[in-house]
Amino acid sequence: MERDGERGFWLYDLRVDTVLDGRVPVCRHIEGESFRVIGENLVFDAGQQVSMYALIGVLPHLPARQRDTDPDDWMSTDAEIACADPHCGGRFRIVREGRRWYSHAATTGLPDQRATPYWKDSE
Repeated sequence: MERDGERGFWLYDLRVDTVLDGRVPVCRHIEGESFRVIGENLVFDAGQQVSMYALIGVLPHLPARQRDTDPDDWMSTDAEIACADPHCGGRFRIVREGRRWYSHAATTGLPDQRATPYWKDSE
């Protein structure tokens, strides 16, 4: 995909909320705690925490949720991911927020196609 003559792609920013809806957690799930996914980064507000064991269940879904999917694909409609512990009632609700454009040249590792990395471009 091109924008202003530059090849690249769009990714959704995500907000990942911890929800219990009356279920009992085993792992550290605190209703209402959240983090954001912006590009490749997990961004936590001050004081927000997520159990690394619980995070295992949601991490593989995040890159797919960042991309455009067909409206009828389950990835577009099913917003909650269960904790990886089968005895835990915790869930992660993934909400798509705004979209950002990423230049291929700023995100690739291919030496002949590299430009300034996107995280240095804004310094």
